[in-house]
Amino acid sequence: MKAKTSVTLSKEILRDIDRMAGPRQSRSAFIERVLREHLRSLERAQTEARELELLNRAADELVPELEDVLRYQANPDELLK
Repeated sequence: MKAKTSVTLSKEILRDIDRMAGPRQSRSAFIERVLREHLRSLERAQTEARELELLNRAADELVPELEDVLRYQANPDELLK
């Protein structure tokens, strides 16, 4: 279901919308499509930021273990001590 709303836009923005939408698409349809794409992009960016935080946290926990493994590989005699 759609709801009617009022938005005030500059003449320049309206001109650009009309140019980009072309004669076959209404302003409303164009604005809705652009906003939907932008909102999806924002949601995707938020999801990616959360995932990156999780990856960074996991990496912070694993780096000391990795350093130990690499140290032992570089100096196998350390295992005998």
